[in-house]
Amino acid sequence: MKRSTVIPAALAVAAALALAATSADAAPQRKRAPARQVHPKPIPVKPVVENPIADLPFPKFDHGPQVASTCTTGLEGAMLRLKELEKRKPGADWLKGWEALYDWQEDQSGALIFLQNVHPNAEVRMESAKCEQRWTAFQTALGMNELVFQGARQTAALLKDPVDKRAAQRALEGFEDAGVGLSRDKQARAKAIADKLAALGQQFNQNINGAHVRVAFTEAELKGVPESLWKDQPRDADGRIALPIDGPAYTAVMQTADDAGARERLWRAKTNEGGPDNLKVLAQIEQLRLEQARLFGLSSYDDFVLRRRMVESSAQATKFLDEVRAAAADEDRRNVIELRQAKARHLGQTLDGTKLQRWDSMYYAERIERERIGLDDEAFRPYFPPQESLRFVMRVAEKMFGIRYDKVDNANAWAPDVQAWAVTDVASNRKIATLFVDPYPREGKYGHAATWNFRNAATSVPRQAQSALVVNFDRRGLTLRELETLMHEFGHTLRNNLSATRYASDAGENVAQDFAEAPSQMLEDWVYDKKVLKVFQEVCPACKPVPDELVDKARAARDFGKGMQVARQQLYAAYDLALHGPSAPDPMETWEKMEAATSLGYVPGTTFPSGFAHIAGGYGAGYYGYLWSQAVAADMRTAFAADKLDPKAGARLRATVLAEGAQKPPQQVVKEFLGRDGNAQAFFDWLKK
Repeated sequence: MKRSTVIPAALAVAAALALAATSADAAPQRKRAPARQVHPKPIPVKPVVENPIADLPFPKFDHGPQVASTCTTGLEGAMLRLKELEKRKPGADWLKGWEALYDWQEDQSGALIFLQNVHPNAEVRMESAKCEQRWTAFQTALGMNELVFQGARQTAALLKDPVDKRAAQRALEGFEDAGVGLSRDKQARAKAIADKLAALGQQFNQNINGAHVRVAFTEAELKGVPESLWKDQPRDADGRIALPIDGPAYTAVMQTADDAGARERLWRAKTNEGGPDNLKVLAQIEQLRLEQARLFGLSSYDDFVLRRRMVESSAQATKFLDEVRAAAADEDRRNVIELRQAKARHLGQTLDGTKLQRWDSMYYAERIERERIGLDDEAFRPYFPPQESLRFVMRVAEKMFGIRYDKVDNANAWAPDVQAWAVTDVASNRKIATLFVDPYPREGKYGHAATWNFRNAATSVPRQAQSALVVNFDRRGLTLRELETLMHEFGHTLRNNLSATRYASDAGENVAQDFAEAPSQMLEDWVYDKKVLKVFQEVCPACKPVPDELVDKARAARDFGKGMQVARQQLYAAYDLALHGPSAPDPMETWEKMEAATSLGYVPGTTFPSGFAHIAGGYGAGYYGYLWSQAVAADMRTAFAADKLDPKAGARLRATVLAEGAQKPPQQVVKEFLGRDGNAQAFFDWLKK
């Protein structure tokens, strides 16, 4: 999954409404001053300079106060640009000022806020999170600025050029979603809701991340789990191994621990993270979002959010999810039966007397892979060394998109292991982006794989893209599934690095949220292609080629259980839409009822919604987007049916999708790439075969 910085599409004027629940706590509520008095005192910063430089060094911080001071300077500069924007005439001049403000915010906040996820210094991480709070408060206030709102509305009406007009229209929609067009009393309430949602979103995440939950096991309880995944973990006072409830250790226990009780304890701890406090927080978020939607005359938060997305309406999203549920049902039931059979064989029980528990599914899926398919994921590690795996995904991109990656000095990186890569367009021999890669785990670092695209490029000013690929490689090598995850996240960097939009606010992943994942999901399939995998020898001639039969087994293992996997994602998405419908039902009661209707049922005493951070944050009323974009990805993948390394198809993908960002509606982008209207047929064909 990708992770955005504090600035999403249309300058995030609606960030604290639709997205800022993922941000830190907003500034305290204050009486709103007239827009022309946004900052009554002069600010001692350099005069406004519209055009940013092409590239920026990554900011170097060793102590928290440096972050706080830099954050203050950035906000002061933003206020100057905002006051200057208020005076601009509607039209091209206004749009120029608007984009200058957007560019400034990215440059001053993007990398700074990103550091809370990766910096080794806890003080720097803390100040980075505080800085995000301050920028969120700025954006919330910006969304209520009537002078800038009027400039956006008049500019959108005046401009004729389609790219300029769309950029202005997207900015206008952001203001509209923030509530600046509402009556005065509703504006005040919209602002209060925005601030509260931001605070609740931070609280929800802190209740998860701040708990630092670990579960203790004896070595005997970890029988079957590779020793390398637990031998260096901390021990409790009784000498037991204390494992975290996420990351590689969690996956390894759930897949390989022979002790069902050990799996159950870890699974319950993970499923219940956030606890009762987060159920209360989620209920508050849900109620506030419904109130927010009603301020705009809409019946639900689903309607509020989805009217801006590729899916266009909650009715269309519901229809799509219903179709997915029907298509996955038979395969889901078959998968459950196969897993029960595997458990019965393993324990020497009758099938009728065997109940499959939720903490059994990963374990017995792994056993089926080994027994029936003959696959051991660990067998891939010798073939995919970490650094060579990174160069492999880069080399694939080089062959498809006509670019080149060159390792450059990383003196300003946030940690010693971090790498910096220059991305160059081969045809013009021009550097177009910088990619930072943070490859290995360490204390205080984000524990999964994700991409932060914190600076976007633009063709209207000299400006280059920057992104950070954050992974936690096993130094022994990658499994094919881990290589698939790497390719997915690397796809998000391509969306940023290869963007060539006129304006940064339209660039990269500032697209509709339900379209953002599609290119990355499309590329996942590349690592299961034998021809593509042979590219590995181009970056590592000494590496032994992965055997074709091992790839065949991996493909079979990937497709096994797809019914259960899709059905689970459909449940998450349907629950999200139900939670944000017209009635705002109780989160836990709704979950129990919906999960009870699934093939494995509801496990009493578990509180999955308390840890469902996606819907407490930026994916509220948007979780369906993972399946929706998966369907789009399957459709786009048909263009590479004959050859996944086809440079002509790659060039077309780069030009019509990756380079276009949000300059055009996603439906149009997909049509121009495929040469026809998009559809979900390829996705449903895959699901049913």
